[in-house]
Amino acid sequence: MNNVKFYYGNDVPLEMHKVRIVQKLDLVPVERRLEAIEEAGNNTFLLKNKDVFLDMLTDSGVNAMSDKQMAAMMEADDSYAGSTTFTKLEEKIGDIFKKKYFLPAHQGRACENLLSQVLVKPGSIVPMNYHFTTTKAHIVLNGGSIEELICEEGLKTTSNDPFKGNMDVDKLRDLINKHGADKVPFIRLEAGTNLIGGQPLSLENMREVRKVCDEFGILLVLDASLLADNLYFIKAREESCKDMSIREITAEMSDLSDIIYFSARKLGCARGGGICTNNEDMYLKIRELVTLYEGFLTYGGMSVREIEAIAVGLEETMDENMINQGPQFIAYMVKELEKKGVPVITPAGGLGCHINAMEFVDHIPQEQYPAGALAAAIYLISGVRGMERGTMSEQRGADGNETFANMELVRLALPRRVFTLSQVNYAVDRIAWLYENRKLIGGLTFVEEPKVLRFFFGRLKPTSDWQVKLVEKFREDFGDSL
Repeated sequence: MNNVKFYYGNDVPLEMHKVRIVQKLDLVPVERRLEAIEEAGNNTFLLKNKDVFLDMLTDSGVNAMSDKQMAAMMEADDSYAGSTTFTKLEEKIGDIFKKKYFLPAHQGRACENLLSQVLVKPGSIVPMNYHFTTTKAHIVLNGGSIEELICEEGLKTTSNDPFKGNMDVDKLRDLINKHGADKVPFIRLEAGTNLIGGQPLSLENMREVRKVCDEFGILLVLDASLLADNLYFIKAREESCKDMSIREITAEMSDLSDIIYFSARKLGCARGGGICTNNEDMYLKIRELVTLYEGFLTYGGMSVREIEAIAVGLEETMDENMINQGPQFIAYMVKELEKKGVPVITPAGGLGCHINAMEFVDHIPQEQYPAGALAAAIYLISGVRGMERGTMSEQRGADGNETFANMELVRLALPRRVFTLSQVNYAVDRIAWLYENRKLIGGLTFVEEPKVLRFFFGRLKPTSDWQVKLVEKFREDFGDSL
């Protein structure tokens, strides 16, 4: 890793790029933000972007493209079949992942749909280090269930463990022995674990999981959507990998996996996705569904311009100076919030800074969605849009009872190469003020609750007039500031 030190001791990440195109932002007054969050049903997903100052909702599809990606988009071959553009991406997949077969899809959850339809049957059990919302939904929709086998450190909010996304291999072996290998269509590893703070898994853990797969004859599926961040952490944190290149680490992770799927809205910094494998039988089974659900085999629901950009973006992911900027910015934000006493997930992971709402607003019971309430409060006092990753992101059990999340997090995503340090410092300042006034924050309750993936478009209302009181306190302390 390139290491740039400041002579006078400044400890800030240094961007290894320059800004060539800018997009104007607006910070609307706090009174308008109150109206906006009410109009959105207190769900940050439903906010209009014109009312958002810093959009930290997600890192999916909102990363900055490079000049080389933008230039490549002008070369696109839009032939429906036999596109030269698709061949470029197919060859790049082969070069980086060493996989013979590649199937395009319009994004990561489309890949999950295809894989679940082919592999999951009623009664199937899919072990994984930790679930993602859409992954679990597709498996359940096809009659299966999931078992989370995260390591012991994974659910500790504060820790020094560098790889909290590791799977507990002993629990994995016990689960297979208990239920039988025939019940387990595949083992899924997520690199890194989205819902518990973007925490990475180690290459050594992958090797151990692979041994279990070989022992029982089970497929290993890698969700590589957040692979770029995980590659950085392996290189920076795993002693045995310090002398390996990013390309070498990627190749070994791929070699350990039977099937890899990814969302290019994250990996590759464009918009699309895909599945790659050396397993011809799997390829042929999935291929039939691509044309049914996604489009023809040489575009898979993607724009060919995006396909050109993905091919370039995947190659750029092999550059240490490209993939390190996101994790370094996140680590900086985590450190600055820690200095001010704000409870955050440590060590800093990928994807974004994660605030521990369970501790931030410990006076709000889980049935009143503390992470959702905190996300609404953060928007209200700053214009920063984060995302709830807690009980709202779960769904009720078959009996109608609430399924409480293991963690109540507010994710403040830092899309790759998008924000400046001054903008990060602004967010830190407003969140630190909110923490000092956290007792003003109250809970939320659903008024419109979809049965599936309710966090996307459900609507809630505050349990009291706490938002009005928070705005009054903001005006008292900030005067006429926006």
